[in-house]
Amino acid sequence: MDRPASLNALSALAHDMRLDVFRLLVQAGPAGLAAGEIAARLDVRSNTLSNNLNILTAAALVRSVREGRSIRYFARMETMRGLLSFLMEDCCGGRPELCQPVLDRIAGDC
Repeated sequence: MDRPASLNALSALAHDMRLDVFRLLVQAGPAGLAAGEIAARLDVRSNTLSNNLNILTAAALVRSVREGRSIRYFARMETMRGLLSFLMEDCCGGRPELCQPVLDRIAGDC
């Protein structure tokens, strides 16, 4: 992940509701959640949620699939792994291979 994409992702997550939405979608795993279910679980109005989902989508942190009249959302874990890799790129005193086991574990857990 490059610097502009990383800044975009961090900016999208730097809001309490968007962070809650992303974390909820991570917990939901590969099944994802319908927009209505996200709104209900977070006790938020659907128009407010829609705006925040659009921001997360633009930052490539979530993806959506239409299911009839509903839209199901999923966390894009590959984007989060890219962001974490970018943030940890210069870690460990210039020895990024020391951070690789952490990144591998994150990749395997998702």
